[in-house]
This record gives sequence, C-alpha cells and structure tokens, in this order.
Amino acid sequence: MAPNPHSALTVMTRRLDAALELPSTEDRCAEVSRAIQTFVAAGERLDAEWLQPGPTSYGRRLLHRHPEGRYTVVVMTWASGQGTPIHDHAGLWCVECVYQGSIQVSSFRLVDESEDGAVRFERESQITAGVGAAGALIPPFDYHVIENPFAEVAATIHVYGGEMEQCAVFEPTADGRYRRCARALAYSSAE
Repeated sequence: MAPNPHSALTVMTRRLDAALELPSTEDRCAEVSRAIQTFVAAGERLDAEWLQPGPTSYGRRLLHRHPEGRYTVVVMTWASGQGTPIHDHAGLWCVECVYQGSIQVSSFRLVDESEDGAVRFERESQITAGVGAAGALIPPFDYHVIENPFAEVAATIHVYGGEMEQCAVFEPTADGRYRRCARALAYSSAE
C-alpha cells in the first residue's frame, strides 16, 4: 500500500526535506522544530509498538530515514526512571520534541578537558518538557541528559542531521570529573 500523501508523517517529512535547504544550521533546526511540533499537534497516533520502552533502557526506533541519509527521525520511549548519561550527538545537530508524557532535560557546558582526557561539566539548565515542547542541540553545545522521572511512559521524536550510529557518553569518576567513552547506538525492535 502506498503511503498516504496527506498523512501528518508524510507532511512532516516533506517539511524536513525542505528545511535542509535553508542556509544555516540554526534556520534548519528552527524549521525542523516547527515541523515536528506540527506533527505532534496533528494528533496522528503512532502504533503502540513504537511507544514501548525497553525493559532496562529506553526504546530507540527509526521512524524515517532521508533517502540520501541527510537526516533520520527516531522515536525514543522512556519508562519511569529511564534516562541517558551525559552525552553528545557525535557532531550532528538534533531537534527533540516530546510526543507523549513529560521528560526532564539537563544541559551541560564543558568547562575543562585535561591532558588525560578527563572532562569537567557545569550544569547550565534543567527543564521539564511536556507534549509539544521542542528544543535544538547544535554542536558544540549538545552535552545533555534526558530522563523520565515521572510515572507515565514518555515518548520523544528526535531528528538528527544524519545517521547517529554512535555518540560519546561521559561516565563519572571518583574526583567529580567524567571519562569520555564511545557508545555504539542501535535501534530497538518494534515488537
């Protein structure tokens, strides 16, 4: 069956395609944000399997990939208590929008990196975001944590400026600094 050309998902991907033609990353991210927010506001429901968190970690499912790999749209689902460590987006811009429930996002600023590779962060902000709230992460200002401290399962839609196959995560050390570690990323199965 051919995709419905009038579905909210089709309309969103057309807007995302057009956003890539804008001259600056900031302009692209602003339009991507508007496109995702419009999709969420349209009320088109994703199938239940898209909204299932993993048993021990958040779910990460590919919703759409640009035919030339210029961006990907990923649905992430978060059970109560699930979240990420401090991480980056491997040099890719990203726009994140809450689709269901609420999440908490903490942004960090890299303060110092020593010769041994240890880093220090300073928390810049922490927000609670509900349905329709969106924000952009543009390197080098993309160090953050996403978590769901609430009882309800949350879902977020992420548009990355390419295929994010890995990222750097930062593991805390005993002296209050963090150690950078590469983490390969994979998609959860939609069961």
